Amino acid sequence: MDTIKLQQKAKGERPAYLDAEVEKVLSITMALAGEVAVMRERIDSIERLLEKAAVLTRAEVEHYAPTAEEHAEREAWREGFLDVVLRVVAQEKEALEEMARGMESYDEAIRRVESGD
Repeated sequence: MDTIKLQQKAKGERPAYLDAEVEKVLSITMALAGEVAVMRERIDSIERLLEKAAVLTRAEVEHYAPTAEEHAEREAWREGFLDVVLRVVAQEKEALEEMARGMESYDEAIRRVESGD
């Protein structure tokens, strides 16, 4: 019997169901949702393991106050995390800045031509 080989990937561009701005916000939201879900599961696992071992309780975790050094470490992690989550926005900003630099060069060239320099 002959085996039929089916196409593995769709051809062409990815269909756009939403406008570009909504797609970006959705992308950011889904990245955050994924991260939050993973972290929630890990925290739940850690709390359950710690309670089983009678090392500490969930209440102690809730009331924990980080040291200044720990706070700084968390802040550094948070900044990196937001860089990842907002990557699409940063890329667009960089593209707009690059385009603006190109426009400045264009405007300067026009000024030179007009002034005869």
